[in-house]
Amino acid sequence: LKASETMRKFGNRGEVRKVAIMSKLMQLVHELCSKDITATKRDLFYSDVKLFKKQEESDAALEDVTCMLGCTRCSLHVVASEKGLVVGRLRYREAGDLIDCTRMGVGGKAIPSNIQKCTDFESDAEFILLVEKDAAFQRLAEDRFYNRFPCIIITGKGQPDVATRQFLRKMQQDLKLQVLALVDADPYGLNIMSVYTRGSKNMSFDSSNLTTPGIKWLGVRPTDLDRFKLPNQCRLDMTEHDLKLGNKLLTEDFIQCNPEWMKELKVMIKTKEKAEIQALSSFGFQYLTEVYLPLKLQEKDWI
Repeated sequence: LKASETMRKFGNRGEVRKVAIMSKLMQLVHELCSKDITATKRDLFYSDVKLFKKQEESDAALEDVTCMLGCTRCSLHVVASEKGLVVGRLRYREAGDLIDCTRMGVGGKAIPSNIQKCTDFESDAEFILLVEKDAAFQRLAEDRFYNRFPCIIITGKGQPDVATRQFLRKMQQDLKLQVLALVDADPYGLNIMSVYTRGSKNMSFDSSNLTTPGIKWLGVRPTDLDRFKLPNQCRLDMTEHDLKLGNKLLTEDFIQCNPEWMKELKVMIKTKEKAEIQALSSFGFQYLTEVYLPLKLQEKDWI
């Protein structure tokens, strides 16, 4: 673990550049807040490329500033590029404009980078379906799955960005709906769920504003591979890196406090097999929306 505090001494010659970067970031943030405008992390980097040299350095300094001030990045008017998508039985206002997520076509609505402008959430959905991958999201959106099973479908397209995590948290808190996760049956799927439920280590100082506790694991689970008779050619052998991550997850608190999750992870490690959501397409492109998910939901098969 890193030290809980980091010092930036203005009088130390060895830290001149670090202090300069920190001071520049605070100057830029002050300008954004004073003018009540927003900028992306990329904008901050290009404001002084010669000083920052790499975006990783300006990003790290920004995290230091937010941690030092005890606030969120969004409250400093710094936003990330839009990544996440949402579709389904949801209406809300974005900067005063009414957004109806049932009328966003098959592509869904891009989750805005500034979540503070999203207000007045309304929905007749019965649950929120959190999807790991964009390909599965597009299938659900194209098949209008939310009309058969009233729900809101959201994806962060793999590892979620801050905006998607904030949007899910705000939506769940305002609507009081159960969140069900649809992820790959591999250690990375579980790891992505953990980012939503307990936060990431890089943003641990802001976990209280980014996490959504109580997410249930709907699928794809390791035991589903045999239950739904997934063909061997659609199953993948776990790599050494997969097994290492799987064993590491077994020691994590969020796994140990959930016996059912622990059981599934042990099955995965024992069989040394994994599968992606798209493996269900071996039964047909619409198997996910017409058979797999309807059966899981009707049986309330989530843990």
